[in-house]
Amino acid sequence: MKRTLYLKFLIGYVAFGILGFLTIATFTSRLTLNFIERDTASSLYREANLLAANYAANYYRGNMTLEDVTSHFNAVSTYLDATIQVLSKNGQILISSGQEASTSMVENFDITAFGTSYYQTGSFFGAFEEETLSVFSPITINYKVRGYVMVHQPVTDLVALKDGFINISYMTLAIIFLCAFIVLGLFTYTVFLPIRKITRAAKDYSEGNFETQINIQTNDEIGYLAASLNYMATELSTLEEDQRKFIANVSHDFRSPLTSIKGYIEAIMDGTIPHEMQDKYLNIILFETERLNKLTQSMLELNKYGARGSMLDISSFDINNTIKLVAQSFEGICQEKKISFELILTGQTSFVSADISKIQQVLYNLIDNAIKFSHPDSTITVETTEKNEKVFISVKDTGIGIPKDCIKKIWERFYKTDLSRGKDKRGTGLGLAIVKDIISAHNENINVISTEGVGTEFIFTLPLTAEPSMS
Repeated sequence: MKRTLYLKFLIGYVAFGILGFLTIATFTSRLTLNFIERDTASSLYREANLLAANYAANYYRGNMTLEDVTSHFNAVSTYLDATIQVLSKNGQILISSGQEASTSMVENFDITAFGTSYYQTGSFFGAFEEETLSVFSPITINYKVRGYVMVHQPVTDLVALKDGFINISYMTLAIIFLCAFIVLGLFTYTVFLPIRKITRAAKDYSEGNFETQINIQTNDEIGYLAASLNYMATELSTLEEDQRKFIANVSHDFRSPLTSIKGYIEAIMDGTIPHEMQDKYLNIILFETERLNKLTQSMLELNKYGARGSMLDISSFDINNTIKLVAQSFEGICQEKKISFELILTGQTSFVSADISKIQQVLYNLIDNAIKFSHPDSTITVETTEKNEKVFISVKDTGIGIPKDCIKKIWERFYKTDLSRGKDKRGTGLGLAIVKDIISAHNENINVISTEGVGTEFIFTLPLTAEPSMS
């Protein structure tokens, strides 16, 4: 089983809880006990100083009786919950309150055992059976140490206080752990589950299933990623469909003339077609061959633009004159269909910077399309307009128009509308794709405006340039 990202977070969550517990149970517990020990020792030391200076010293001076001193010590002992003693320099117990020492002498008593500190923990030279915190303060009279006030408190009291603080720490850790669990839940809902949806969808996409949609509606990076993947899937699905259509269209456009050529040649060879009629069918074969050649050349031309391998021969030329020449080339077919041209050209000349042969091809394809889909006795208008250092060239017909749902698809390779396929079987479906790529290669734009049953207008731009000087 693969270790998922969510499993890693769960392991991290549990590890956080375990490490937190161990930290409190060891490191925090030890630090807390040390802090309580130092703080208690400091408090007991202040009390021992007061007792040594105010009571024990007066006792040694004879200003207070043993009973009075013992009474005060007992009161303070009760308040502090500690044992208070007065020891001589050699360890003899002179006064004792609270828990009694086991002997009247503290064997092996040596105040230097405290070192530089005023407190220590232990059995206090064997005087107590349990571990005890012992604090001392010297009784000084005339700058001489006469004895020591000792304050003893069982370490078990300090441990109990420490345990109280540790229990609070455990409760705090539990609350933090609960908050972390809530955060984990929010992470699961807002991050992990969306990522899992994205991962599953990506797997479907890699298997070629582009129908899967990622249903994530959030205004964050994950939502943006999901929307981008949904868009990508839609585009890939469209591309896949376009590829199928492309192959189907190529097959159709090649199969039809090849079938005709094959059929007529077989008919000629087996004598089905009489000798006197062979010239007619040979002309048909020639026509179909030329159609195949035109289709092949168009595909090669379009492939060059798609691969950005075609070099443009940019020069300055008069677009008005170019339009006139291209329009004249359609004079014969226009007479047959009783179609006329209306040329509305800005100025006598209008020089542009472009590849003249490629722009001639653009004009030829656009005018050829306009003638194909125009009604008899109609007019095709070609117009130029200069604006913002550009020339806008328009080719407009009053023919059958383009259906609204087909306008975005007319630039696709081999795309033909149903009206086109029904009216003109000779078209390759590559003309407008070539036009689009030529204009794009010039870094210019081309647009189409069409209303079904009214007509179509194509408009493209070219950069204006100064008229070349005569040398």
